Amino acid sequence: MSNKVIHAIYDDDDVLLHAVKDVKAANHHIEEVFTPFPVHGLDKAMGLAPTRIAIASFMFGCLGLSVAIWLTNYIMIEDWPQNIGGKPSFSYLENVPAFVPVLFEMTIFFAAHLMVITFYLRSRLWPFKKAENPMPTTTDDKFLMEVAVGDNEKKLVTLLKKTGAIEVIVQDKKGES
Repeated sequence: MSNKVIHAIYDDDDVLLHAVKDVKAANHHIEEVFTPFPVHGLDKAMGLAPTRIAIASFMFGCLGLSVAIWLTNYIMIEDWPQNIGGKPSFSYLENVPAFVPVLFEMTIFFAAHLMVITFYLRSRLWPFKKAENPMPTTTDDKFLMEVAVGDNEKKLVTLLKKTGAIEVIVQDKKGES
């Protein structure tokens, strides 16, 4: 297999989406697509597996709810029970309506913060990480599709130009022209 990739540059997200479908229909391997904003339907067009972040979010929310239940029970019932507003301080179940805001907020807090941490770890994003996009304008107004070069480079370049690419660049995988 060749160590070259083709960068096809687009200036419209709809054109890019149709181009991805055409390239996949022609059985070419798309390495990556760089976009300045999320393009709806691009993940399905590329054939990417669905994300499991929703499952992780639910588990993190359950963890937050469990911590909140334990925390409110320990603080308000076991450790230092206080008679606030005539509420009984000897039974957790009788005090649950007063704890609902705390339970809700801790559930959301854990789910949101742990999801962000999970996303950064899963995406291998950390402070001072060098950007991996091959063209700086993909963070502004251009879309770039990186396609692995197979046996017929000229046929692939012709296909990409036919799909509406405004520029097609052939280069090594390291980014050297």
